[in-house]
Amino acid sequence: MPLANLPPLVTVFGGSGFVGRHVVRALAKRGYRIRVAVRRPDLAGFLQPLGNVGQISFVQANLRYRDSVERAVDGASYVVNCVGILFKSGRNSFEAVQEIGARAVAEAARGVGAKLVHISAIGANANSDVPYARTKGRAEAAILSIKPDAVIYRPSIVFGPEDDFFNKFADMARMAPVLPLIGGGKTKFQPVYVMDIAEAVAKAVEGKVEGGKVYELGGPEVLTFRECLEAVLKATSRKNPLVSIPFGLASLIGSVASLVPLIKPPITSDQVRLLKTDNVVSKEAEAEGRTLKDIGVVPTMVGSVVDSYLVQYRPQGQYTGSGKAA
Repeated sequence: MPLANLPPLVTVFGGSGFVGRHVVRALAKRGYRIRVAVRRPDLAGFLQPLGNVGQISFVQANLRYRDSVERAVDGASYVVNCVGILFKSGRNSFEAVQEIGARAVAEAARGVGAKLVHISAIGANANSDVPYARTKGRAEAAILSIKPDAVIYRPSIVFGPEDDFFNKFADMARMAPVLPLIGGGKTKFQPVYVMDIAEAVAKAVEGKVEGGKVYELGGPEVLTFRECLEAVLKATSRKNPLVSIPFGLASLIGSVASLVPLIKPPITSDQVRLLKTDNVVSKEAEAEGRTLKDIGVVPTMVGSVVDSYLVQYRPQGQYTGSGKAA
C-alpha cells in the first residue's frame, strides 16, 4: 500500500497499561495504525491480537528520556498519553513522570504537528500539597500552553477487568477478616468504566471532541467509599465486616507500607490525603458541557460490569451458590 494511502498513525504512550490497552483496542477497531510506546516492548506483545497483522507496532520509550519520546512520535498524526503513576518508585517520581514527562510528550507532539489527547485525573490541582494531584494539575497547564488544542480528560476512579480499585478490595476480602473504611467511608466517587474512557479518546482522535478543554469523566452514579466496598462484597459473595479507620491511622499505615522495599503498597499516605476530598465530576464541568455525555458516550453502571470480573474472588469462583463443588 502506498504510504499516502496508509491509515493515520497514533502513538499511544502507556499503551500496555490498564487504560492504555483499552485505548489501543478502541483505536484498532477504527482502523488506525497504532504505535505503542512503552518502557518494556517485550512485555506488550499481548496487544497485537487486538488489531490486524502489522496494525499495532511497539517502540521503547521512557518519559524521563526526551529523545525516546521524540522517536516515538515521529510520523504520528495523533498522540495519546495514558502514562500515570499512583506512587513513587525508584526514579519514577510524580514530577518526572506526570509533570516533566507529560510536558515532553506535548512538546514532541507539537514538533511533529500531531494532535494530543492527555489522560489526567479528577482532583488535579497545580496548588495541591499532594504530589500526585499537584503534578497532574501542573501538567494540564503546561500541556495547554504548549498545545492549546489538546484534549484533556480527567476521569474519576476507573473500573474494569484490570482495575486497581475494585480488584484490590476484592482480593483483600479474600485474605483479610475485615475491610477498612478509611475516614468512615464517606468519600464520594463517580466510577467510570475503562471502555467508556477509551471511546472518549477514540472520539477525540476522530476529531469529534472540541480541543482546548478539560473534560471530567464520571459514571452515571455517585457512590460513597462504603457503597463501593459493599458492591465488592456483593459481587464476591462475602460478608467481611466494614471497619472504620480514621484518616490519621490510615495515613500512618500508608507511610509505613511505603517504606517496605520491592512491594506495591496497598495504600500510601498521599492517597489517604486524597480521600479527604470527593472524587466526582464538578458542577462547572456539567454546566459547561465537559462530561462523558457531552462527548457522546453513554456512561456504564458499575453493577453491570464488576460482577463479570470479580467472580474470581468468590469462595468457589463461578460455582459459588450453584450447589456444585469448587
